[in-house]
Amino acid sequence: MSDNTKPLEGRTALVTGSSRGIGRAVAVELARLGAAVAVNCRASAEAGEAVAAGIRESGGNAKLFQADVTDMAAVKEMVAAVGKELGPPGVLVNNAGLLRESYVAFMKESDWDEVLAVNLKAAWICSKAVVRPMAKAKWGRIINVSSAAAGLGDVGRAHYVAAKAGLEGLTRSLARELASSGVTANAVAPGVIETDLISAIKEEALEWTRERVPLRRFGSPEEVASLVGFLATDAAAYITGQVIGIDGGLAF
Repeated sequence: MSDNTKPLEGRTALVTGSSRGIGRAVAVELARLGAAVAVNCRASAEAGEAVAAGIRESGGNAKLFQADVTDMAAVKEMVAAVGKELGPPGVLVNNAGLLRESYVAFMKESDWDEVLAVNLKAAWICSKAVVRPMAKAKWGRIINVSSAAAGLGDVGRAHYVAAKAGLEGLTRSLARELASSGVTANAVAPGVIETDLISAIKEEALEWTRERVPLRRFGSPEEVASLVGFLATDAAAYITGQVIGIDGGLAF
């Protein structure tokens, strides 16, 4: 089914929130490894289609599937469509995320609910939609994109930190539940990555943060994607239930 240059040949990967940033880089990397890629986004259809088109232009197989991953019915419909058009997802990357900023004392209940829904509930919904087919196939990879903040905490982002910490707990539980079926579940925990999220931050604040990273630089989406790609292959078949930091040493 696969070879050394295309270890995911014959597999289908679903990457949520893959119209930009880390998700986009992951989609491109999984396609490079041979997977047919289901690119997902909720609202940025033009950007999502650009990702899928870029993969196809490079010789890969990709298609956009627009859906709100916090909606169970929408996810069920999306996964069925992916299965029909590309094949049942054997790799699921729960990357969709949302960041809001507010001190706990001033945080709106609606913001708490939305951040938890996108960063945690969506991963449960998507995992629920694919685990039975994966278990039946005796092969599967679930990779959740967490954050170094889950272990460090963060000022003004308690809802985000709580969601990512919950995501890591979900990862470990999935790993134990699915191990006997040949399905692995792991999480990657990026530190500060050069994406659109940091483009609005003042340079002085960025420099202050950069000085606290032992490697003295921020990471790239492609570096995160390389780790995700490895975890999706058979080379990582004996790795499950792990949260792997990719943060330049920030969290050690």
